Amino acid sequence: MTQTIAVLSQKGGTGKTTTVRTLADVLRRGAVNTLTIDLDPQGNLSDYFDLPPDVEPTIADVLSGRAKASEAIHDGVIPANLSLAEAELMLGGKMGRELTLRRALKGIDGDFDVILIDCPPSLGLLTVNALVAADRALITAEAQYFALQGVEQAMEVVELARESLNPQLTLLGVLLNLADMRTVHSREALTSLKERFGADVFDTVIRASIAYAESAERARSILDHRPDLGADYVALAAEVLARMPDSDGARSRVAALAAQSAPT
Repeated sequence: MTQTIAVLSQKGGTGKTTTVRTLADVLRRGAVNTLTIDLDPQGNLSDYFDLPPDVEPTIADVLSGRAKASEAIHDGVIPANLSLAEAELMLGGKMGRELTLRRALKGIDGDFDVILIDCPPSLGLLTVNALVAADRALITAEAQYFALQGVEQAMEVVELARESLNPQLTLLGVLLNLADMRTVHSREALTSLKERFGADVFDTVIRASIAYAESAERARSILDHRPDLGADYVALAAEVLARMPDSDGARSRVAALAAQSAPT
């Protein structure tokens, strides 16, 4: 059974796209058949996977009905570009606009073990479409003063989508990203998240590093560019799978990756 995960944040700069890219890398290396969907008009995830800027069709074509989801998959990615902003405007006047992505993905239901959706850095119509299409929501938060406020806003949108459009939607977890746990600021951000959200906060914290920008620029996974940092995402993938049903086989394969990436 396909598990669809919407990865969201109410603002940019929280490492959301890197989370989608690297989680996909880890899962694929653990033999988990994974599709990623770029639902951000900026197309950063598509760039990260080194897809051509003029690649077609894109998620905009899927949402507009010009292409099927299966036709828009390029090397395991359904890409996006600025045409998605136009598609979002078009959706605004459409009956059942919040259900468009879920309907489109029915054509590939069961073709993948996991689908990861990179939402735009806002809580608008595209993000709502992702939440309605998803089984689970993963919220990313930057280790800074307003992290708690941003997560609470994202939680409200998740709850609204659950109550009105997708009662099966559950929270997968809250991830503290771009953190330097040597600083008081990052430690306080983690403490405040755990005090407010308890076990919903992942134990794994993703360390901040300029190496992520370097790996994105080179369209190279952080798992290869800096395996020591990539180990954070291997640990996160293990936590993600532990919170999902029917993933025992995938958990064991990712656990083997974790053992390989552990410091000696």
